[in-house]
Amino acid sequence: MTQFSLNDLEKIVHERAHSGDPESWTAKLYAKGIGKAAQKLGEEAVETVIAAVSGDTKAVISESADLIYHWLVVLGISGVSLDDVLAELERRTERSGLAEKASRQRTD
Repeated sequence: MTQFSLNDLEKIVHERAHSGDPESWTAKLYAKGIGKAAQKLGEEAVETVIAAVSGDTKAVISESADLIYHWLVVLGISGVSLDDVLAELERRTERSGLAEKASRQRTD
């Protein structure tokens, strides 16, 4: 198993985003702003779903990697850390998934 972690990737994304390197895709995405980054995140999510539904394991792996990368870019641009998300996930594990989901439902 690899020792590479989401924390490692978050750090790399941050470094590249602020590198000023005109050849860096990450720096370009940051420069284009949240709209473009969110659009790319959505595209990768759809591509991951398509790969999963089609049963293409290699594509699921590849598209999932793209999805996670773009998700971390969106988090970074939004000023949200991976630790913030992990803390929320940890908080949610304190009760059942159904109870947690019900607590988030609107009562309109």
